[in-house]
Amino acid sequence: MFEKKRIKEVLKSLEDKLEDESSWKDHQQINKDLKKKNYLTNFVKSIDELSLSYKDTIELLEITDENEDKGLYLELEDALKLYEKKIGTLYLETLLSGEADNKNAILEIHSGAGGVESQDWVEMLLRMYTRWAENRKFSISLIDKSVGDEAGLKSVTIKISGENTYGWLKLESGVHRLVRISPFDSQSRRHTSFASVFCYPEVDNTVKIDIADKDIRIDTYRASGAGGQHVNKTDSAVRITHLPTKIIVQCQNTPSQHRNKSIAMDMLKSKLYEIELSKENEENRKNRSEKSEISWGNQIRSYVMQPYRMVKDHRTNLEVADVSGVLNGHLDKLLESQLTKFS
Repeated sequence: MFEKKRIKEVLKSLEDKLEDESSWKDHQQINKDLKKKNYLTNFVKSIDELSLSYKDTIELLEITDENEDKGLYLELEDALKLYEKKIGTLYLETLLSGEADNKNAILEIHSGAGGVESQDWVEMLLRMYTRWAENRKFSISLIDKSVGDEAGLKSVTIKISGENTYGWLKLESGVHRLVRISPFDSQSRRHTSFASVFCYPEVDNTVKIDIADKDIRIDTYRASGAGGQHVNKTDSAVRITHLPTKIIVQCQNTPSQHRNKSIAMDMLKSKLYEIELSKENEENRKNRSEKSEISWGNQIRSYVMQPYRMVKDHRTNLEVADVSGVLNGHLDKLLESQLTKFS
């Protein structure tokens, strides 16, 4: 399962590279290699320790009479369950080993057709991902927000920083569907709302993305505010259009136009990086003919609150009855299921 032999080969290669003084000039790469070496060393150590503990427990089980020493027998059973859980955790770590999986995630949520219903759904999804991040002790920062006309949000962009955040959330891109009795309908009718989620990795100094000045158009505009004394009086918001790809990014979260431009450029680089990653993974995806293609336009999950309560992922067919729990950030079952199927 863990390709232990190959991992040890990679470890040996890293150790040889780190012993070569000629490679020490590139400090960024050395730090990256050291981090990977330490991770793989600990990973192999964990597998070896679990393997030894498992064998010892099995031997004890074989010589333990369940009827004579039921207490010890139950303890050994519990130990095996614990090893299974730890092995499952290690297995998930192997699925988070993609080129960009260890990077921070930038998450965009946009409302679909349906006006205030869809805009409220955007705010609900924002709360769901925020709660999930908080449960994992990740940090969340707001990049851009467009407030709805009556309630909710037309769109929102956030950055989630923490270990493997992009790896966990990379398969959340797609259309999310909500079915519920609308709180905005005086006749209490059932409504279906849609929102699009797009996740891409934050570009850091280990990734080089070159953007030519001739390929972008930069527009400034007045950021939306709360009104009154808080109304914006300067064109601090920045929108950047990448002409070759038609990608548009914008930021209005700080009062500084310079800072907003810098954040928007980083977002553009991150989106272009995600496109490059997708191209590199295209062959792998084609080879998985039995697996559904993940793309922006596909409906990936339904959150049904009426007439029954169920969250269903349409790619993995996993169903979770606890809708409230999912909307409160308990996403791990859904995220683990899609990682297992698509990684």
